[in-house]
Amino acid sequence: MKIGIIQGRLSSPVEGFQECPVNWKREFELLSILGLNHIEWIVTSDSLKTNPIFFEDVSSYPISSICADNLVNVGISDKDYLRANLKPICEIALKNNIKNITIPLLEESSVADKHVYDKFCELIKQYSVAYKGLNFLFEAELTAGRLMDILAISDNFFVTYDTGNITSCGFHHEDYLSLVFDRIKNVHLKDRTFNAQTVSPLKGDTNFNQIFNFLKEKGYNGLYTLQTAREESGKEVETISTHKLILEEVYNEQCI
Repeated sequence: MKIGIIQGRLSSPVEGFQECPVNWKREFELLSILGLNHIEWIVTSDSLKTNPIFFEDVSSYPISSICADNLVNVGISDKDYLRANLKPICEIALKNNIKNITIPLLEESSVADKHVYDKFCELIKQYSVAYKGLNFLFEAELTAGRLMDILAISDNFFVTYDTGNITSCGFHHEDYLSLVFDRIKNVHLKDRTFNAQTVSPLKGDTNFNQIFNFLKEKGYNGLYTLQTAREESGKEVETISTHKLILEEVYNEQCI
């Protein structure tokens, strides 16, 4: 199980609930202590111009993906917006030998509206051509069929499967996974309730037994990334250590 963590979850949320911390190197130093092997780097709209990834050489760090949270915006289908917000991330990913970019299609960046969807597909296809050396991973609150239509556009389009988001959208995990499995490169581990509350592992409605059993049965050997609920501030390391243990126990209980 190649398990890592979303950036910021090992630090108190001083800079923001989900943000690159000022002392970002500390989180990488903690990986081996916690038995983790990668960090998914975060870029937000607040940090687009100040994020360390744009100013420091991070090519030697185990960065699995850049999560472009700055794209959670109604401008997701606007050409100029993507040029200002996605292109710099693509360029810095190449510079630092980071293969994957996660693009959230949820909340303000939802492409559920047909006009937004069509325009986004037209624009993102251009990025797939311009940046053939990158993988674009979509974390989407869409039906599996709708997501597969996006993936069909290019061979370098893949999925970041968010267990909590799929739960709160009301989709059946096994049905969804059956359609998108071959394109999954990253699994965000998060527990949510059906009414979209993020809670500690096994406290919500996410059926991790079903998810892990399916993934193990199909031979998934890609990334898992902890994006679990924050608990007591100042005890982030203890929280993540506990959450990791809980989820690994569920994973190890599943038959192959």
